[in-house]
Amino acid sequence: MYNKRNQFIGVSVMARRKYDHSFKMEAIQLVESGRRASEVSRDLDIPIQTLTRWLSIYRKDGEKGFVGSGKRTSNKQAEADLEKRLRDLEEENKILKKAMHIFAKDQK
Repeated sequence: MYNKRNQFIGVSVMARRKYDHSFKMEAIQLVESGRRASEVSRDLDIPIQTLTRWLSIYRKDGEKGFVGSGKRTSNKQAEADLEKRLRDLEEENKILKKAMHIFAKDQK
């Protein structure tokens, strides 16, 4: 498997990279100063999707969108946790409904 620069990266899945606050802000400022996102992405060797996500967060929440090492704020984390809980409960509900129909058929 090769990356965009034609460098061999092996066949295993690449480890998820972490970027600190200053690196993110540097990348954002380069785009905000007029450089194309694709050019900045290539020069800094970061996926274009990552850079565009950072730009979206920055344009929505400003610099406060990147707390600490880039982790979510506590409110956003709580919201994400609740959404995950909701998805899990909805899935459980679907399974229980199917099981109820199966058991109801067996009793007839």
